[in-house]
Amino acid sequence: MQFYRVHSPVIPMSTATDSERKQPAWTSPGAQRSDISPLDLDDYRSSIELDQPFLAPPPAPAAVAQRLALVDQLLAYWSAEHGSASAGALSSYHDKRQLLRAWLTTRGPEPLPDAFHDALDRLLQREALDRGRIDMADLPRLPDDWLGLGCDPSPTAILWQGDITTLNTDAIVNAANAQMLGCFQPFHACIDNAIHSAAGPRVREDCAQIMQRQGGVEGTGWAKVTRAYNLPSRYILHTVGPIVGSDRLRPEHEHALADCYRSCLDLASRVAGIRSIAFCAISTGVFGFPREPAARVALRTIGEWLAAHPGAIDVIVLNVFSQDDFQIYQRLLLDE
Repeated sequence: MQFYRVHSPVIPMSTATDSERKQPAWTSPGAQRSDISPLDLDDYRSSIELDQPFLAPPPAPAAVAQRLALVDQLLAYWSAEHGSASAGALSSYHDKRQLLRAWLTTRGPEPLPDAFHDALDRLLQREALDRGRIDMADLPRLPDDWLGLGCDPSPTAILWQGDITTLNTDAIVNAANAQMLGCFQPFHACIDNAIHSAAGPRVREDCAQIMQRQGGVEGTGWAKVTRAYNLPSRYILHTVGPIVGSDRLRPEHEHALADCYRSCLDLASRVAGIRSIAFCAISTGVFGFPREPAARVALRTIGEWLAAHPGAIDVIVLNVFSQDDFQIYQRLLLDE
């Protein structure tokens, strides 16, 4: 699966504005308190217009020359925001598009003008068409009783290796960080970066509103939901997985990872438009959770939740990054 690891032209990212350098209040040490409670869905759903369908604009033209004009328009705003900064040294569409992406990755969550969003949405809609759209109805299903759940009706399950930003499930799961604002490292090959880049900065703005209301960083195992904007899916479920890194895997890591899956499913069951969910392999990237134990936790927790909530979710997609991950899930499913 491709997560857009690319080599960038030389990009003058040191020209960040004061608003971009300023860290949101909830990311300060004083906001990282143990007494912060997870913000309930009902306390933020109206503020981010969660239940309003996103009306995507027509995609930008396929012709590169016309897309270049749109990127130049967007970079003009970047240049104005940075004062003397200019993209004039870059000439190709590729280099200018990379500059735009890098700027949006490093820019803070301050709201962008509607006209900017509208133009960028057209570009992102075109890029979504270029990546292609994967219809979950066309993907092969696992056997009906895929975990021996005995549910009636039994939810459909799919094991799929591919780019989660192309999938048309009602919701996809994003492995977020505690600040919940996406990745700030340009071109970083993490799923958080891939999802935010493809969906657009409206997601970061929504997450910022949620976190401002919460008043502190997101706890491990919690979950929040936003609209997915320029993705084929309608919603993004954001959850912060446990960090294992070089540490030895401990039971508390497994318990925290299980909380991630339960929190996402609990939250999804409260959003009427979510009947299908694609789970990424939470915490198995830079957070360092060993892949096979993570897959065991995922299968066990999803299975237990579905058995306890029959009919709540129709389709579960187990989305994996690599062929090794795919084979791990295949082997574990055969063992069930």
